Amino acid sequence: MHKLIKGARTTDLGTTPAQLDLLLVNAPLRDYSLRPRVNDYTLPVLGMAYIATYAASQGFTVGVLDAEAAGLPIADTVSLINQAAPRWVGFNLLAPTYEISATIAAALDPHIRIMVGGHHAKAMPQRILADPRMARCDALVIGEAETRVAELLANHRNRTGLPGVMWCDPVLGAPVTGGRPGTSHHLAPDINTLPFIDRAYLAQDPYRAEDGRIEANMVGARGCPYNCSFCGAAISANPDVTIRVREPYGILGEMHQLRDSQGVTAFRFVDDLFLGARRVIDQMTAAFAAEKVSDWAVWDATGRINVLHRVPDETLDLLAACGLREVALGIESGSERMLAHIDKRITQEMVLNVVRRLTVRGVKVKGYFILGFPTETCAELAETVDLIHRLWDLTDGQAGAFRASVFQFRPYPGTPEWERLMATGRYTAEQLLDYAPVDLGAEDAALRGRDEFNFSSRLQFGEATEEEIHRHLADLARAQHSRRMP
Repeated sequence: MHKLIKGARTTDLGTTPAQLDLLLVNAPLRDYSLRPRVNDYTLPVLGMAYIATYAASQGFTVGVLDAEAAGLPIADTVSLINQAAPRWVGFNLLAPTYEISATIAAALDPHIRIMVGGHHAKAMPQRILADPRMARCDALVIGEAETRVAELLANHRNRTGLPGVMWCDPVLGAPVTGGRPGTSHHLAPDINTLPFIDRAYLAQDPYRAEDGRIEANMVGARGCPYNCSFCGAAISANPDVTIRVREPYGILGEMHQLRDSQGVTAFRFVDDLFLGARRVIDQMTAAFAAEKVSDWAVWDATGRINVLHRVPDETLDLLAACGLREVALGIESGSERMLAHIDKRITQEMVLNVVRRLTVRGVKVKGYFILGFPTETCAELAETVDLIHRLWDLTDGQAGAFRASVFQFRPYPGTPEWERLMATGRYTAEQLLDYAPVDLGAEDAALRGRDEFNFSSRLQFGEATEEEIHRHLADLARAQHSRRMP
C-alpha cells in the first residue's frame, strides 16, 4: 500500500497488502497543484482515526489518507484512492472543502462504494445527496460514526436499520433515512469503552515539537453546551449530540500508553469541554494531581472564559501545578455588542481578567479572534484589533505569554449565524457556500501559518471591506510573528 495511506494492514504473510475494506480520506483544503502547501504541520484527523480504530477492532482492514497533511493535488488524491481500490471510501465533509471532496468522489472507480459524514453532511444532507457528483453515495452518516461505519462495512444493506444514515432511494429518487426501534445507541457511542486511537492512522501525530518534546492530540469529551453563533459545534445545530466526558482513568490510561510506547510528554486536548465546565476542571485536576502528571508531562487545552473567570485562584494554581502549559480561548471580538450578538457570554473585562490570571501563573494563552462578523462596524473591528494589542501589552513580562490567532468570518451551514444571514433574504446558499482560499502572502515567513483554514465567501458581511480585513489579518500576523523572534 502507498506510504501516504496510514494504518493499512498487510496479509498474514506480511508480503502483499490486504484489500482495504475502507479508506478514509481527508480532502486537501485546496488544489495543491496550483500552489504548493507551505505549512509544515496540520491538526490530525482524530475523528477519522477513531472510526478507523474501531472498525479495525471489529476485524476490518482500514487505511487513512490525509491528503491535506501531505499537500496532495486533487488529481493525485484521486489516483491514490483508485490505486488502493478499497471496497468503501469515506469522506469527512467540511463546508470550505466540499467542492473538492465532491470532485474527488465523482472521479472514483465506480466499483468503490462511497460514504460521507462530518459537519457539512449533517447540515445539508438533502443537498449533498442531490448532487450528481455524489450520485454513488451509499451512506451519508449524520453524527458520531464509529459503530455505524462498522455495521456498513459488514453489509451495506444494514443501512436500512441504522439511525441517522441517509441515501438516495433509486426508485423514489429522493433521500431516505434508515433506523428502527432500539438502535439509538449508535448515535452516542460510549466514549469510555471505545478503544484508544491507533496513532498509525495519523500522518503527524505524535510529532516532535520545536522544544524537543514529543506531542500528541487527544479528545477528552464530545459535544458542547454553548451556542456561539458562528460555530458548527453550537448546541442548536447539534440537538442530537449527547454531551459526554471521558472518565479520568481512560484519559490517563491513554496518556500513559502514549508515553510508554512513543515517548509522548506533551498533550493537547482539542475538545470544547476540558477546561470549559467547572465540574470537568475539578475532576481532571484532582486526577492529574493524584497521578503526579506534572512530574513527566505538560498539557494544553481549550477553555471557556466565562467558566475560568468564575473559578477561584486556588483552582488556577492547581491547574498550573498539574502541568497546564497553554489554554486556547475563543475571544472572537473586542466589541461588547458583537460579543452579545454571537452569544459568547463574556465581556472585555472577563477576557482581560482571565488572561492576566493565567499568564501570571506561567500558563500561556492562545486567543482566537474573528474579523468581519455580520453587522460589525469598522469601529467594532478596531476594538478587536485594540483588544489584541492590549492583551499583548498586559502580558509582556509575565511568566506566560499571550498569542493571537485571527481569522476572517465565513458562514457555515447549520450554524445560528447562517440561519440569520439566510433569513435576511439578501443571500443564497450558493453565495454563502462559494468559499475561496485567502492568500495573505505565503512567501512572507510571518504569514506562512495563515495558509491553513483561511477561507472567504468573498462577500462583505459588515462595514469593513475584504481588503481592509485582509490588511488587518496580515498586520496582526506579522506583529504576532515579531513577538516570537529573539
